[in-house]
Amino acid sequence: MRYCLLILMVFLSCKKQVQEVTKNNDENSVLSVVKKHHDFTMVIPSFKKEVEDWTTLQNTEDFLERFKKGSANEILSNALEFKTISKALKDSIKPTLFSLPSVEARINILYNESLRLADMTYIPAITADEVHEQTNKIMDAFSSINSKINTVLRKKQFEDAIDIDVSFIGLDTTKIDSVSKKAILEKQKDKKDIQPIQEQLKKEK
Repeated sequence: MRYCLLILMVFLSCKKQVQEVTKNNDENSVLSVVKKHHDFTMVIPSFKKEVEDWTTLQNTEDFLERFKKGSANEILSNALEFKTISKALKDSIKPTLFSLPSVEARINILYNESLRLADMTYIPAITADEVHEQTNKIMDAFSSINSKINTVLRKKQFEDAIDIDVSFIGLDTTKIDSVSKKAILEKQKDKKDIQPIQEQLKKEK
């Protein structure tokens, strides 16, 4: 009876070890599966010249190309380096045009997301789904930065194109994207046409 009990204990112990090894192998296998992540918004090609001297932004973009498609293990192996790169972007001197609270806020979000990914490298029980979800958040955060850059440059492009004093015609520059160049020029022309009449009336008085 004693021998039977001993054999049973040894059998159960071995079975448990086999199950744990199998479970670990399955988890490692899932972490090695390559998965496609969210693509990120790019700076519009015609605007590239405006950001070419912002090297930390370009470095971030180049590095994130690795995250577009990869396994959880690959992402985690690059997480600490990406934290360093995103911090460099956060601490960098931005071009004057992009030294805006709205741009800074988006860069801070990206940095915070990079910290969360880096923390995952120290969690033994982290799952592949958690890593992929965090990676998508990072891609979305970088998209938000580039989208804002595109918005700022579109506004600048529009203002340069109309080549008139917007304060003269009473235009709210915060809403300039919704006003066509044609409408602005027509408003300017109307104002010029009215001025001679107003001056003539003053003389008659």
